[in-house]
Amino acid sequence: MRGFETQNNEDLLTVAELCAWLKVQPSWIYERVRLRTNDQLPHIKLGHYLRFEKPAVVDYLKRSRKGYPWTGRVH
Repeated sequence: MRGFETQNNEDLLTVAELCAWLKVQPSWIYERVRLRTNDQLPHIKLGHYLRFEKPAVVDYLKRSRKGYPWTGRVH
């Protein structure tokens, strides 16, 4: 697929995996996916399934941070 940078399915996070990584509830994820603004959480729709690329989420977090410098490290 042209322009699609994910190499394999292991590069995609499920909602549950993203919740565990960010330590948030699924409702927080779904609220940000539904936004119709620039603050929308980047996601990929596969039918009715949502998947997330970790680098895109890291970029989203960088744009969302307020009040402290970004160290560039996310574990």
